[in-house]
Amino acid sequence: MSGYLDNYGAGEERRERIVRRVALSVVSILALAGILYFVFHFVVPNRGEQAQVKKFFQLLEARDYKQAYAMWGCTDAKPCRDYPMRLFMQDWGSEAVPVTTFDVLDGETCGSGVIVDVDAGKAGDKKLWVERKNQELGYLPPGFDQCPHSNRIYTFVRRLRYRAHGRTFQ
Repeated sequence: MSGYLDNYGAGEERRERIVRRVALSVVSILALAGILYFVFHFVVPNRGEQAQVKKFFQLLEARDYKQAYAMWGCTDAKPCRDYPMRLFMQDWGSEAVPVTTFDVLDGETCGSGVIVDVDAGKAGDKKLWVERKNQELGYLPPGFDQCPHSNRIYTFVRRLRYRAHGRTFQ
Protein backbone atom coordinates (compact mmCIF):
# COMPACT_ATOMS: atom_id res chain seq x y z
CA MET A 1 0.00 0.00 0.00
CA SER A 2 1.37 3.36 -0.98
CA GLY A 3 2.01 5.96 1.59
CA TYR A 4 0.35 9.31 1.88
CA LEU A 5 3.44 11.28 0.78
CA ASP A 6 4.64 8.98 -2.03
CA ASN A 7 3.00 11.06 -4.81
CA TYR A 8 3.75 14.38 -3.15
CA GLY A 9 5.37 16.75 -5.69
CA ALA A 10 4.34 14.79 -8.80
CA GLY A 11 2.17 17.72 -9.90
CA GLU A 12 5.09 20.11 -9.34
CA GLU A 13 7.42 18.05 -11.54
CA ARG A 14 4.84 17.90 -14.31
CA ARG A 15 4.28 21.66 -14.14
CA GLU A 16 8.07 22.29 -14.29
CA ARG A 17 8.36 20.10 -17.42
CA ILE A 18 5.53 22.02 -19.10
CA VAL A 19 7.07 25.39 -18.21
CA ARG A 20 10.48 24.21 -19.50
CA ARG A 21 8.97 23.02 -22.79
CA VAL A 22 7.01 26.26 -23.29
CA ALA A 23 10.10 28.40 -22.51
CA LEU A 24 12.25 26.34 -24.88
CA SER A 25 9.60 26.60 -27.61
CA VAL A 26 9.35 30.40 -27.22
CA VAL A 27 13.14 30.80 -27.32
CA SER A 28 13.35 28.55 -30.42
CA ILE A 29 10.61 30.49 -32.22
CA LEU A 30 12.29 33.82 -31.40
CA ALA A 31 15.67 32.54 -32.62
CA LEU A 32 14.12 31.28 -35.87
CA ALA A 33 12.30 34.60 -36.36
CA GLY A 34 15.58 36.47 -35.81
CA ILE A 35 17.40 34.33 -38.35
CA LEU A 36 14.63 34.74 -40.93
CA TYR A 37 14.54 38.51 -40.37
CA PHE A 38 18.31 38.73 -40.86
CA VAL A 39 18.25 36.62 -44.03
CA PHE A 40 15.34 38.44 -45.68
CA HIS A 41 16.32 41.90 -44.51
CA PHE A 42 20.10 41.84 -45.02
CA VAL A 43 21.03 38.93 -47.28
CA VAL A 44 18.31 38.88 -49.99
CA PRO A 45 16.57 42.26 -49.85
CA ASN A 46 15.37 44.26 -52.84
CA ARG A 47 14.73 41.32 -55.14
CA GLY A 48 11.98 43.12 -57.07
CA GLU A 49 14.12 46.19 -57.71
CA GLN A 50 17.08 44.07 -58.80
CA ALA A 51 14.78 42.15 -61.16
CA GLN A 52 13.59 45.47 -62.61
CA VAL A 53 17.19 46.53 -63.35
CA LYS A 54 17.91 43.09 -64.84
CA LYS A 55 14.91 43.47 -67.15
CA PHE A 56 16.17 46.93 -68.18
CA PHE A 57 19.58 45.56 -69.16
CA GLN A 58 17.98 42.64 -70.98
CA LEU A 59 16.01 45.17 -73.05
CA LEU A 60 19.25 47.04 -73.79
CA GLU A 61 20.89 43.80 -74.91
CA ALA A 62 17.92 43.15 -77.20
CA ARG A 63 18.19 46.77 -78.44
CA ASP A 64 14.56 47.44 -77.46
CA TYR A 65 15.23 51.04 -76.48
CA LYS A 66 11.58 52.19 -76.41
CA GLN A 67 10.67 49.59 -73.79
CA ALA A 68 13.86 50.33 -71.82
CA TYR A 69 13.06 54.06 -71.95
CA ALA A 70 9.54 53.32 -70.70
CA MET A 71 11.07 51.76 -67.56
CA TRP A 72 12.28 55.27 -66.69
CA GLY A 73 8.64 56.38 -66.68
CA CYS A 74 8.94 58.00 -70.09
CA THR A 75 6.74 57.12 -73.06
CA ASP A 76 5.64 58.74 -76.31
CA ALA A 77 2.37 59.72 -74.62
CA LYS A 78 4.14 61.06 -71.50
CA PRO A 79 7.69 62.12 -72.42
CA CYS A 80 10.15 63.08 -69.69
CA ARG A 81 10.91 66.78 -69.75
CA ASP A 82 14.38 66.45 -68.19
CA TYR A 83 15.40 63.22 -69.95
CA PRO A 84 14.23 63.13 -73.57
CA MET A 85 14.73 60.08 -75.78
CA ARG A 86 17.65 61.79 -77.49
CA LEU A 87 19.62 61.92 -74.21
CA PHE A 88 18.59 58.38 -73.33
CA MET A 89 20.01 57.16 -76.64
CA GLN A 90 23.27 59.00 -75.93
CA ASP A 91 23.52 57.29 -72.53
CA TRP A 92 22.23 53.81 -73.38
CA GLY A 93 21.51 53.52 -77.09
CA SER A 94 23.52 53.12 -80.26
CA GLU A 95 25.69 56.16 -79.44
CA ALA A 96 26.88 54.67 -76.13
CA VAL A 97 29.11 51.67 -75.44
CA PRO A 98 26.78 48.72 -76.13
CA VAL A 99 25.73 46.53 -73.25
CA THR A 100 26.63 43.00 -74.27
CA THR A 101 26.93 41.39 -70.84
CA PHE A 102 25.82 42.47 -67.41
CA ASP A 103 25.63 41.23 -63.85
CA VAL A 104 23.33 42.75 -61.23
CA LEU A 105 25.57 42.77 -58.19
CA ASP A 106 23.64 44.22 -55.30
CA GLY A 107 20.90 46.54 -54.15
CA GLU A 108 20.90 48.85 -51.14
CA THR A 109 17.71 50.26 -49.65
CA CYS A 110 17.89 54.02 -49.26
CA GLY A 111 14.82 56.00 -48.28
CA SER A 112 12.06 55.62 -50.85
CA GLY A 113 14.18 53.66 -53.30
CA VAL A 114 16.98 51.21 -53.91
CA ILE A 115 20.48 51.79 -55.28
CA VAL A 116 21.32 48.86 -57.57
CA ASP A 117 24.94 48.13 -58.57
CA VAL A 118 25.47 46.60 -62.01
CA ASP A 119 28.59 45.39 -63.78
CA ALA A 120 27.69 46.23 -67.38
CA GLY A 121 30.74 44.64 -69.01
CA LYS A 122 32.44 46.98 -71.48
CA ALA A 123 29.98 49.76 -70.57
CA GLY A 124 31.47 49.80 -67.05
CA ASP A 125 29.97 49.67 -63.59
CA LYS A 126 26.62 51.42 -63.26
CA LYS A 127 24.55 52.45 -60.28
CA LEU A 128 20.85 52.99 -60.87
CA TRP A 129 18.05 54.21 -58.64
CA VAL A 130 14.80 52.23 -58.50
CA GLU A 131 11.85 53.96 -56.86
CA ARG A 132 10.01 51.45 -54.66
CA LYS A 133 6.46 52.77 -55.13
CA ASN A 134 6.36 52.54 -58.95
CA GLN A 135 9.54 50.59 -59.88
CA GLU A 136 10.75 53.41 -62.17
CA LEU A 137 14.46 53.65 -62.91
CA GLY A 138 16.63 56.71 -62.69
CA TYR A 139 20.14 57.97 -62.06
CA LEU A 140 21.53 58.63 -58.61
CA PRO A 141 21.60 62.27 -57.55
CA PRO A 142 24.99 63.97 -58.15
CA GLY A 143 27.56 63.18 -55.47
CA PHE A 144 25.36 60.36 -54.17
CA ASP A 145 27.51 57.23 -54.50
CA GLN A 146 25.95 55.28 -51.64
CA CYS A 147 23.19 55.77 -49.15
CA PRO A 148 24.23 58.36 -46.53
CA HIS A 149 22.43 56.50 -43.73
CA SER A 150 23.48 52.97 -44.66
CA ASN A 151 23.18 50.17 -42.13
CA ARG A 152 26.50 48.92 -40.69
CA ILE A 153 25.40 45.29 -40.50
CA TYR A 154 24.10 45.41 -44.07
CA THR A 155 27.35 47.06 -45.26
CA PHE A 156 29.34 44.26 -43.58
CA VAL A 157 27.24 41.58 -45.31
CA ARG A 158 27.60 43.40 -48.68
CA ARG A 159 31.39 43.44 -48.28
CA LEU A 160 31.37 39.70 -47.65
CA ARG A 161 29.25 39.09 -50.78
CA TYR A 162 31.49 41.30 -52.91
CA ARG A 163 34.61 39.45 -51.71
CA ALA A 164 32.93 36.12 -52.49
CA HIS A 165 32.53 37.33 -56.10
CA GLY A 166 36.12 38.60 -56.28
CA ARG A 167 35.13 42.26 -56.33
CA THR A 168 35.94 45.18 -54.07
CA PHE A 169 33.29 47.13 -52.25
CA GLN A 170 33.44 50.94 -52.50
